[in-house]
Amino acid sequence: MKRQMMFLNAATVAVLFLSPLSVQSADFDWAGDLNVRSSTNPTQYVSQLATRFSMADSKVNAMIKLVDKPADAYMVLRLAEMSSRSPDYVIKEYQSKKHKGWGNLAQSLGIKPGSADFKALKNGHDLHEDNGKQEKRDKKDKKDKKHKENGKDKN
Repeated sequence: MKRQMMFLNAATVAVLFLSPLSVQSADFDWAGDLNVRSSTNPTQYVSQLATRFSMADSKVNAMIKLVDKPADAYMVLRLAEMSSRSPDYVIKEYQSKKHKGWGNLAQSLGIKPGSADFKALKNGHDLHEDNGKQEKRDKKDKKDKKHKENGKDKN
């Protein structure tokens, strides 16, 4: 009986300490995809981040060195964008608060963890693998529309 109580207490303590970690990582399941993508093709990942956040590749590389995992660089940049703070400011906050989780970091930046933007971030990233092809298609579509409006493309 005494042995069972000790086991039950140890199991309860383990669950209490491990639960926040599993909940925290479960909130951003897609981060694993970005980490895999980065390890598979680091140059492409850096390029995608640089394009998405309008930064030089060298700045993205420097940021990746300051975070624990490559997906954390995306999170820092996205939170900087959402909070209208500089990436440098957010990276400092990340370094001092990363052990508390993304929700806590977001809150410290003025982003409500229950907000629509933060919920959307939990559901997925917006870093796509088309290497700027969508942007080129969008520019071509705008150009085609302008030609049509000006009567240059009458079908």
